[in-house]
Amino acid sequence: MAKNKQKDILVTTALPYANGPIHLGHMLEHVQTDIFVRAKKLQGHNILYFCADDAHGAPIMIKAAECNEDPEKFTKKIQKEHIEDFMKFSIDYTNYHTTHSKENKEIVERIYS
Repeated sequence: MAKNKQKDILVTTALPYANGPIHLGHMLEHVQTDIFVRAKKLQGHNILYFCADDAHGAPIMIKAAECNEDPEKFTKKIQKEHIEDFMKFSIDYTNYHTTHSKENKEIVERIYS
């Protein structure tokens, strides 16, 4: 059996909204994706596994208003909770960020240009 050539692979999951706790659907997807990433790493592939909290949109603005909080501060608190939940399941992202991150802004602007 021929050995597979080493590949560079970029992996992500759907971005959870930063308007509430992680639910079973999120966790299922992230655990399954983490298993895939670990399997590919064991096969010798180079894997980058990124995800982020989606910090945009009406659901976030509505929930932040209900909690009498600034949406930016609210999403940072929720992101911290999301990361803690994923860490409890030993999910190993290369980077977990937010759609408000400096890196995301730079990449989106580059793509748009």
